[in-house]
Amino acid sequence: MTGVLFVLPAALFVFVFMLYPLVYSGVLSFTKYNFVRDAAPAFIGLDNYRQAFSDPLFLTALRNTFVFAVGYFVLVMVISLSLAMLLFRRLRFSGFYRSAVFMPIVVPLSLAGLVFVWILQPNYGLLNHVLGDILGLHGATRAWLSDGTTAMAAIIVLALWATIGFLTILFLSGLQAIPQEILESAEIDGADGWKRFQHVILPSLRPTFVITGTWGLLQALKVFVEPMVLTDGGPGTSTLVLYQQIYITAFNYFDMGYASAMGYILGAIILILIGVNYVISMGRTRRDV
Repeated sequence: MTGVLFVLPAALFVFVFMLYPLVYSGVLSFTKYNFVRDAAPAFIGLDNYRQAFSDPLFLTALRNTFVFAVGYFVLVMVISLSLAMLLFRRLRFSGFYRSAVFMPIVVPLSLAGLVFVWILQPNYGLLNHVLGDILGLHGATRAWLSDGTTAMAAIIVLALWATIGFLTILFLSGLQAIPQEILESAEIDGADGWKRFQHVILPSLRPTFVITGTWGLLQALKVFVEPMVLTDGGPGTSTLVLYQQIYITAFNYFDMGYASAMGYILGAIILILIGVNYVISMGRTRRDV
């Protein structure tokens, strides 16, 4: 009973704020329910799911989410691993460099988004000022957030700036967990530079890739704050992402049933991709062993 009493507060928190909303939203996804107009949800079966895959806005948001996810995921994994490799070397002031890389993660993302909006402003933004007034590249200046391509690129850059530090620390922890004897043996055997990285370091980091890949996929597919602050989904719907469309459907149009269905579709996509990442990483690890 003593153990139960200690666990009870955490169990109640998980049930009230996680399990119950998860199950209830799953039930709502099979209903038509506007919580402003309707007295109670009305069961409509799979209609919300059918509507999603014939809804142009949903398909646009899904496509934009995948565009962001692919660009962000590839870049954040490559850049974070590269920075971790640099920091893994015994450099002077390495503690300062690690702190500098990690620092953006403690800045509130909404605040960082507002700073990026100021930097990318077409008339008085810092980026156009540097390009045009300082470097003389007036042809390179533009309204960065008013063009769909550059606006999506700006969202990816903001997400990278804000999260690279965390993944770098995870990769650095994985590198430090590699036994020094293995690295020294590889160096003695002539595996230096790229060969040591390819045949020794990467296989040793595959368990770390399970964690970093899972976290990176979650960040990529659940993107919300960056497009909401920078572009609000614009121009037009060129940066509208799925999490944002779910929010708009639920709290602007109060269609909780349809929003819940879209949320479950997004959740299913996330689970499938995380499972693929796990199978690839752990499968390769087993083969190496």
